[in-house]
Amino acid sequence: MKKIMRIGFLFTVLFTFTYSQEKPKSILPGPDRAEGDGPFDRLVIRGATVIDGSGGPPRGPVDIVIEGNRIASIRGVGYPGVAINEERRPEKGDYEIDAHGSYVLPGFIDLHTHAGSVQKAPETEYVYKLWLAHGVTTVRGVGLSSMEFSLSEKERSAKNEITAPRIWAYQRAGQGKDWKGGSVNDPETARKWVRYAAKKGIDGLKLGSYDPALMEALLDEAKKHKLGSTAHLGQTGVARMNTLDAARLGLGTQTHYYGLFESMYENNDVQPWPVDMNYSDEQHRFGQVAHQWKLVKPGGEKWNNLKNELLELDLTLDPTMTIYAAGRDVMRARNADWHEKYTLPAQWNFYTPSRRAHGSYWFDWTTWDEVAWKNFYRVWMQFLNEYKNAGGRVTTGSDSGYIYKLYGFGYIEELELLQEAGFHPLEVIRAATLHGAETLHKPLGTPIDFGMIKSGFLADLVIVDENPIANLKVLYGTGAIKINENNEVVRVGGIKYTIKDGIVYDAKQLLKDVENMVKKAKRRDGDLEKY
Repeated sequence: MKKIMRIGFLFTVLFTFTYSQEKPKSILPGPDRAEGDGPFDRLVIRGATVIDGSGGPPRGPVDIVIEGNRIASIRGVGYPGVAINEERRPEKGDYEIDAHGSYVLPGFIDLHTHAGSVQKAPETEYVYKLWLAHGVTTVRGVGLSSMEFSLSEKERSAKNEITAPRIWAYQRAGQGKDWKGGSVNDPETARKWVRYAAKKGIDGLKLGSYDPALMEALLDEAKKHKLGSTAHLGQTGVARMNTLDAARLGLGTQTHYYGLFESMYENNDVQPWPVDMNYSDEQHRFGQVAHQWKLVKPGGEKWNNLKNELLELDLTLDPTMTIYAAGRDVMRARNADWHEKYTLPAQWNFYTPSRRAHGSYWFDWTTWDEVAWKNFYRVWMQFLNEYKNAGGRVTTGSDSGYIYKLYGFGYIEELELLQEAGFHPLEVIRAATLHGAETLHKPLGTPIDFGMIKSGFLADLVIVDENPIANLKVLYGTGAIKINENNEVVRVGGIKYTIKDGIVYDAKQLLKDVENMVKKAKRRDGDLEKY
């Protein structure tokens, strides 16, 4: 009885303490790093099967030697099914990982990220750990948050002062606390802002569907300063700036689907909206956009002309299919395996249908809506697969934090969606690694040094005990379901280690940390029974 009373007392104290704490008034930077082992003078990963990110087949067993934060050598140490050739093995390391039977991949690159918000996930530690737990070692923030926050976190991550992926900071025009030029509404101001932002240290621009003269100025000035560019060509401006228009002006990446379909309508110049359309009503916005599938002709002249010109212009497509996938089956997205343990109460509340929360548009979502989205994806996926097959660069981004998509988990779903689109899993992994690195380095004109498992490259790696080529689901933090020899249901997989800059992170412990953060938030908010 005393033990029960003591536990009850401790719970009361803990609940009172956590509940009395005010929620942050602004997004919190990552705390000082307390996780990860290394980097080491010499880290050796033994006996792995390597999927190098190039699109080539898996091979192994190999031993990988990492010195500091770089891959020093990759050595074949025998053949599958026979004993390891001990004479071929590299010398002992300061730290070793037994990867016999495991698969090693390059660290994943998420090209469309945000680091949460006060309303959803105010502690970036939560977001960062979910990314790393799913093998994401590099993110392109679009923007991660404000310019000042993004640049500060970028620097801290580069120094490994925080537990976080490597950060590339893409920012919106006009951002910057000490920017004195006012709104970016004309070409001259646009060029001044780009010069200002370049001096601040940003890596690129996150653009909208600006008027042609403004878009041209932003992209032209960005190229002069070796800044990248990605654009969400929103529907309010897409009639004057679709994907083809922007690519002709020098856009580097088109994100989402906005502007793509509008570039190849068969019988329309703008989408023929219903007479009661109101873009500010998000169910109208997201419900109607899917009907574009009927406005294009797969394999038609306009379709092929668009594909060929975008190839010539070397435009990267970063589709982020995961963020809209709930439109195809909202019940599946709402009841995903990971929400109970890993979704914060505030994040869950943001997902819940609301006329005020962006992406929470499930006011009266119907079978008609889901069928339209399924048809839309069928056409969208066909274009992406054909673009890839013709030599175009397709990458992986998630935009998680909206529409029932959780950081990290949503990213792995993007990999699955690319396979659904027709990509072989090796092509999926290439999109998630090599092609992401190429996209980030292209504006700089410099060779890549991550995105592949290769001597001299940064030691950004993912280690998983199951074969991701056989089943991409093993990359989810919740793993994949199997039945064992005793006819028992078990979960297998989940990334075991994520290595960033030669630092070894226990991915499962990072998930445990997130689970504890969620438990704490539920106690604070009184939401212990919510799920």
